[in-house]
Amino acid sequence: MTSTTPHPVRVAIIGGGQNCEHDVSLATAHAVATALPDGYEPLGLTIGRDGAWLGPDGQPLADGLAGALRLLRTCDVVFPAVHGPRGEDGTLAALCDLAQLPYVGSGVRAGALAMDKATTKLIAKDLGIPVARSALATTADGTPPLPLPLVVKPVAAGSSHGVTLVDTPDAYRPALAAALALDSRALVEETLEGREIDIAVLQRADQTLVTSPALEILTAGRLFDTTLKYDGTAAFRIPAPLTSQEQSTLTRHATRLFRALGCAGTARFDFFLTPSGFVLNEVNTAPGLTEHSQVPKMFAAAGSHYPQLLTELIDSALATHRR
Repeated sequence: MTSTTPHPVRVAIIGGGQNCEHDVSLATAHAVATALPDGYEPLGLTIGRDGAWLGPDGQPLADGLAGALRLLRTCDVVFPAVHGPRGEDGTLAALCDLAQLPYVGSGVRAGALAMDKATTKLIAKDLGIPVARSALATTADGTPPLPLPLVVKPVAAGSSHGVTLVDTPDAYRPALAAALALDSRALVEETLEGREIDIAVLQRADQTLVTSPALEILTAGRLFDTTLKYDGTAAFRIPAPLTSQEQSTLTRHATRLFRALGCAGTARFDFFLTPSGFVLNEVNTAPGLTEHSQVPKMFAAAGSHYPQLLTELIDSALATHRR
């Protein structure tokens, strides 16, 4: 699908960011800009690790955010490609809302709620969606609140940064310290035995929701950590082999959470399939979006290839803004 307007749709693509996912965000932004089909004109902006705004030439804008806003106002739609805090958490959505600019993806509320893993789990439990037992920690001391082995992770971070599998008491405090280096709160969770199954939800321009085929992460018993995610060794199976009942349950859980959180654009829902059923791991409202990332792979398996997925997201953003 390509733009049908008489002039190219100018798309401001924002990458980078002030967090540990800076490089991943740059990869997403570059991939989106490269894959947009005819009829779309990309304009790249980057947020540096220090918070400085860089223009399309990669040089700092003399007037910073004010200059970035002037460039954004020359575009038809904004495509935020910043993962993690100060981006995915609703920060960029808030900027676009205040500037009255249409943008791809979830708004402030959904971004903030989904980025907070503890809050996401509260909402899921209220919907009757199972979650792992967990506890919050704010200091790097104390004793493990759950039986070992357990997983320690920052409450609001992505790409598995700061995530540690703890299998001995001595490893607990260092794991807390690693998580709290990225966030003021850490989530301590029980480990789950089961298959890692993901599914994505896409909101189309007419507000209908479409779910992708399920994806299974084949980790050979390893923790799906930052290294495994990005070193090229992770293996995926699409579609994941599920019974019709399992597929129905997975789809229902994902769409209910999408609506309850108030998501828009696309979001990825990560589950464990345990002997007792699906257990929610987390929700990503700004998932990795290179052609080789999980969400594009899932939709490609259903026949919606990468450029088409991008134009679906842009069309949905423009339609939402018109409404």
